[in-house]
Amino acid sequence: MSEGLYTMKEAMLFSQRVAQLSKALWKAVEKDWQTWIKPYDLNINEHHILWISYHLKGASISDVAKFGVMHVSTAFNFSKKLEERGLLKFSKRDDDKRNTYVELTEEGCELIVLMNENYHNTEHSILEGSLPLKELYGRFPEFLDVMAVIRNIYGDDFIEIFEHSFKNFKETFDDIHAPASISQ
Repeated sequence: MSEGLYTMKEAMLFSQRVAQLSKALWKAVEKDWQTWIKPYDLNINEHHILWISYHLKGASISDVAKFGVMHVSTAFNFSKKLEERGLLKFSKRDDDKRNTYVELTEEGCELIVLMNENYHNTEHSILEGSLPLKELYGRFPEFLDVMAVIRNIYGDDFIEIFEHSFKNFKETFDDIHAPASISQ
């Protein structure tokens, strides 16, 4: 393959560096995420499924699994629990009877909006750890290199869904938090 481009030592050091940094970053993200969603009696998989369903509107279980980086059975089982709570509904499409699709109920949408509104009610070490860089450079850290690696691992579809969901989130957030126009 491309083994002539690097030495075994470089490869091992790179892999171990990525592993160690990823684990440390994930540990902080996981703690922040669990603290944020705990008042809503959700676990990370359930919240992630709600988030994906909110932004992809009518995603298949396969899409949820792919974008949520989880096994299809995990996506289905946690979606089933969310359905039982009245937060998610399952459907089949007339033109696609093989796949199961999920969509948020009105209660599920309201919960996502409520959680977003209460985001700052909990501590976020990842955010706090990034603020010095935001102060210094005027922006939060970029992830272009990491996204390129993820694209090479999971493919263009993953990155397209990722970008689409965050574009949708930004637009939704802007709509919800837009200042009310003042009538004269």
